[in-house]
Amino acid sequence: MPAVNSIAVLLAALSGFLLGGLWYGPLFGKAWMAENGYTIESLAKDFNPVKAYGATFVFAFIASWTFAMALGPEVYWKRGALYGFVAGLCWVGMAMATSYIFERRSFRHWAINAGYHTAQFTLIGAIIGLMN
Repeated sequence: MPAVNSIAVLLAALSGFLLGGLWYGPLFGKAWMAENGYTIESLAKDFNPVKAYGATFVFAFIASWTFAMALGPEVYWKRGALYGFVAGLCWVGMAMATSYIFERRSFRHWAINAGYHTAQFTLIGAIIGLMN
C-alpha cells in the first residue's frame, strides 16, 4: 500500500468539506433545494448537524485518503488537479449520470452535484500533489 501524507489528506478532506458548504450554500444552494423540492424549513426538520457534518467529513477523509493512495507519492499539484478533475467528472459524474437518467432527474440537478464532486476531487488532487 502506498504511503500517504496524512497532513495533506486531512487538508484535502477539510477543503472538500468546506467547498461543500459553499457549493450547497451560497453558490448553488437555492437551485439544489429547488431541484429536490426542499425548503429551508423542510431541511431543518429533524436535522442532526453532528451526524450530518461528522459523516460528511469522514466521507471526505476516506475519499481523500484513497485518492492519495491512487495518486501515489510522485504526483505534483498540476497532475493531481488534472487527475482529480478526471476522477470527479468522468468517474463520479458519469456514474451519477447513469443513475440520474433512470431516476429521471434533471440535467441541472446532475450538473450541481457532479460539478461539486468534480471541483472537490480537483481540489483534493491539487492539495495532495502540492504537499507530496
